[in-house]
Amino acid sequence: MLSKDQIQELEKQQYRMVGDHSSVKVCGWTKNMLRGQGSCYKFKFYGIRSHQCLQMTSSMHCANRCTFCWRGEKAPVQKEWKGKIDDVDFIIDNSEAAHEKLLLGFGGCEKTTKKIYDESKQVRHVALSLTGEPIAYPKINELLEEFHKRKISTFLVTNAQYPEQIEKIKNVTQFYISVDAPNKIKLKEIDQPLFTDFYERLLQSLDLMRNASYRTCIRLTLVKGQNDLDLEGYKQLIERGDPDFIEVKGYMHVGASRKFLERDNMPMHNEVDDFTKRLIDELEDYEIVSEHKASRVLCLMHKRMNGKQYIDFSKFFEIVNSGKVAEALDYSSEKIMPNL
Repeated sequence: MLSKDQIQELEKQQYRMVGDHSSVKVCGWTKNMLRGQGSCYKFKFYGIRSHQCLQMTSSMHCANRCTFCWRGEKAPVQKEWKGKIDDVDFIIDNSEAAHEKLLLGFGGCEKTTKKIYDESKQVRHVALSLTGEPIAYPKINELLEEFHKRKISTFLVTNAQYPEQIEKIKNVTQFYISVDAPNKIKLKEIDQPLFTDFYERLLQSLDLMRNASYRTCIRLTLVKGQNDLDLEGYKQLIERGDPDFIEVKGYMHVGASRKFLERDNMPMHNEVDDFTKRLIDELEDYEIVSEHKASRVLCLMHKRMNGKQYIDFSKFFEIVNSGKVAEALDYSSEKIMPNL
């Protein structure tokens, strides 16, 4: 899927290829947690331990070339799957091994406690959102099931261009759709999609999200002067997907996105906060429940969640590993729950 030159460039940037189409890279918040410098917003919002989180993708290719994406040409642009399909166990085993190897240096770091470092060797969460489009992997449901058997929670992010893959998913701990613009014209401008029916694919994906039983989230990446408009358009898309959560996050002017956007397109936290408050005025079923200023992100939760913001990991694995379908409220909690 990638050329030798592309792989070498990725290696320089601390990516590690796994097989023919997967890759791993340690998240900056994982490093911060190991250094005692704080955890990411997923801990504050949902109870995810940053130092035990594996950031990876099961597919390097993507059907969009989003202007705000800092990863840029790291993800080959293509619509259809091409080439070999690696086995699920191979992907997980080698992703965990690559992740642990990348963290070796923290074992000798003065700021890292032995307890935190030892815990980091036990992956308990996976964020399938590194680069490319992880859901495009043909065995995505089998991959999720195997992670769950190993008692590793799954956060899966998609740009909603593969609704047929969403239909395959039986269980996932939390499922994300990136809604990058409030209308068709702006979405084409910002996401630069390959599919001509990109908007219809988004709508179909939102319909599938609406009917999902597991926890769901719509993520808005706010690009100042680009997509911070048309609140009615966002309202219609959000209500169509009817997610349990909404994350409104500010665009960061880093990486390849600097070729397409200016630093002025990066909103400050107070601007993200202001947009979110205007959005919440349009969404009577949601309330702001948390924020993470360092990441410039706010979390909104649907009132049907009854204050159950966090994930009960033990309950989730009990449900899914018994062959049942997970219902969002059945594995949600009002307080941060311990890892297994």
